[in-house]
Amino acid sequence: MAENGPDDDPYLWLEDVTGEKALDWVRERNDEAFAELATGERFALLRDSFREALDADDRIPYVRRRGEFLYNFWQDGEHPRGLWRRTTLESYRTAEPDWELLLDVDALGREEDENWVWQGAPVLRPEYRRCLVNLSRGGADATVVREYDLVDKAFVAAGFGLPEAKSDVAWIDIDHVFVGTDFGEGSLTTSGYPRVVKRWTRGTPLEEAEVVYEGEPGDVAVHASHDPTPGFERDFVVRAPSFFTSETYLLRPSGDLVRVEVPDDASVDVHREWLLVRPRTDWEVGGTVHPGGSLLAADFEGWLAGDRTLTPLFTPDGHTSLAYWAWTRHHLVLSTLEDVKARLAVLTPADGWARSELAGVPELGVADVVDTDPDHSDEFFLDTQSYTEPATLRRGEVGGDVEVLRQAPTRWDATGVVARQHFATSDDGTEVPYFVVGPEAPNGGPTLLTGYGGFEVSLTPSYSAIVGRGWLARGGTYVVANIRGGGEYGPQWHLAAMREKRPRAYEDLAAVARDLVARGITTPERLGTQGGSNGGLLMGNMLVSYPELFGAIVCQVPLLDMKRYHTLLAGASWTAEYGDPDDPDDWAFLRMFSPYQLLRSAPPGTAYPPTLFVTSTRDDRVHPGHARKMMAAMQERGLDARSYENIEGGHGAAADNEQVALLWALVFEFLWQQLGTSEAAAEPEPAAAASAAGPAAVDVVPMAVEDA
Repeated sequence: MAENGPDDDPYLWLEDVTGEKALDWVRERNDEAFAELATGERFALLRDSFREALDADDRIPYVRRRGEFLYNFWQDGEHPRGLWRRTTLESYRTAEPDWELLLDVDALGREEDENWVWQGAPVLRPEYRRCLVNLSRGGADATVVREYDLVDKAFVAAGFGLPEAKSDVAWIDIDHVFVGTDFGEGSLTTSGYPRVVKRWTRGTPLEEAEVVYEGEPGDVAVHASHDPTPGFERDFVVRAPSFFTSETYLLRPSGDLVRVEVPDDASVDVHREWLLVRPRTDWEVGGTVHPGGSLLAADFEGWLAGDRTLTPLFTPDGHTSLAYWAWTRHHLVLSTLEDVKARLAVLTPADGWARSELAGVPELGVADVVDTDPDHSDEFFLDTQSYTEPATLRRGEVGGDVEVLRQAPTRWDATGVVARQHFATSDDGTEVPYFVVGPEAPNGGPTLLTGYGGFEVSLTPSYSAIVGRGWLARGGTYVVANIRGGGEYGPQWHLAAMREKRPRAYEDLAAVARDLVARGITTPERLGTQGGSNGGLLMGNMLVSYPELFGAIVCQVPLLDMKRYHTLLAGASWTAEYGDPDDPDDWAFLRMFSPYQLLRSAPPGTAYPPTLFVTSTRDDRVHPGHARKMMAAMQERGLDARSYENIEGGHGAAADNEQVALLWALVFEFLWQQLGTSEAAAEPEPAAAASAAGPAAVDVVPMAVEDA
């Protein structure tokens, strides 16, 4: 197999993100894709139906509590870039809440002639008067930071602010912040994230900010934060040498750093008097081995003083893993997955970590704790949904009644559609779970398979208006594979497909594809597969290693050139996941799952299924050059491929609902052209007829983001 290193790559020029030659090539490919996919009535109906759902007024306006107010960010047809607004709980309980407008992003963009995209606004606790608004140009990860006053409802003149960069800013108090940003040469890691963190005082130049900590150039990033909990005020510094390792330090007022002595691969959470530790691999303490994926509690100050007493709060088994946890004032909420089905429990530390169950989770669904109030109350907001049940938002207090605040209407006709779980046997005998959503009786029809398989990210059930309207309501079957590399069974499921073991993830998805055919659910000719980001790398490997299994492939914001990925944008931060191409031993296995090199070294005449590539010029996480070069290489060989690159959109490839609707209309039109019969594909649900159904709470095909 040829090395295909940088010197023999004829398409390096396509890595010039905004170069005119490269952008001219992008525009030509976009024109070709639009001419093929975007000219018919079906495409227009799909796009309009998606847009109607995404913009519908009866969506759930999800909220987060900040003091006395509930905050919401809202996008619709009139406000595509969004409104940041707030209301009270009493008003939110009504059918028409009284929203107080804080920031109109569309108006701000027009005023400043910028294509601003909202990226959040950390609020200063406990006063909740000031926040740091993050805005990106076109949806990129890099943001502009501006201080905003929530009482005056205006940006603070001469307040804290930073120019565009991949910054990390955290409040200390009204006059101080921790800041990591591009301070100039040498201040960023090779991954492009802050290497230096400083304490910045209001009214002083940024260059005079006091250095708190400096990491190494090869680190992923460093970060500092302040815990303002009354009686437990503390400062912390975290250094991340790699994507999956970190060092946590308590920053004393003197400036001294005290290491929190836990394994480098462990997650650390400090809340009031408690230290929580979740190791990724087995950890022996005092003669007891705690399995990787456990959750353990200790007294924080006692731990710093040398006491190694640990209380197990969760211990994984072969079927159950810990998804996440959330604190209220007096309780800890645990979310677990039992064979990828969500369960919730409440632990009470004052009662010796007594455990009770939190009911109301759909059998094949998900329950997400949207927000809690760990400072003042035991309030929680809980969102539940499944593949066929739209979202319900509830509010409760631990131990008290739970009220339904909002329930999304159905967005598509699910009559006759059922969700089931099956298991496929991978090449090494591992049982791989997957969900099938579609007709109760297998019919061999058009089927869309999606997966991710990386960074310990789990794909759990969710209700999607786009999948429902664009695929399921028209007779298609939708499949979500929980392959290794993800977190569905905890860190061991992830570790099983890291680095040299990465091909196991691809074997798993191939096993699911074969199992679908064996069960009569579909045929190879009518089976499509779709994935993005790390899932785009998955799609690239399906394309080059398993082309006979699929009738169409959609590859979105992908990694594909694993010889150069670590030199492009944030790629260096993922060497712990994939390996280092500059290390000959690592390249020996990386080359076996590098789609760009595998395609270019394949024998002439090798057949591949029709493919659609989707990426974004403004994706400053996964370089658009991956998709561009793969498309060019396929085009050179005369293969059946097309590509669409949104000039805006960031890593999600879309910056607003209009762009989201356009993107997914292209995807589903492509899939119906390749996989659907003329009868099935000719009857999309018109937007007008679907308007009573409205949008989903979660309106994306699973495309997990590995470093959000």
